[in-house]
Amino acid sequence: MFKNKTVWTIVGFFLAGSGLLSIMLSLIGAKLAWLAWLAGFGHLVTFLVHIVMMLTGFIIIYLSQLNVNEEA
Repeated sequence: MFKNKTVWTIVGFFLAGSGLLSIMLSLIGAKLAWLAWLAGFGHLVTFLVHIVMMLTGFIIIYLSQLNVNEEA
């Protein structure tokens, strides 16, 4: 399914990590600079986008590490 597992794992960790870090920083009122444009949509939408980023990152990590050639 994924040809390059390492690249997809790094992408997944980046998405999950930045989503989690964004949520933690929002608790103290700070923002990541490259995600600051999300604040214009409101707090709920921004929070949901961060949750989706985390979940998407975890799914990418899981799928990149899955061995599909293994028989059950």
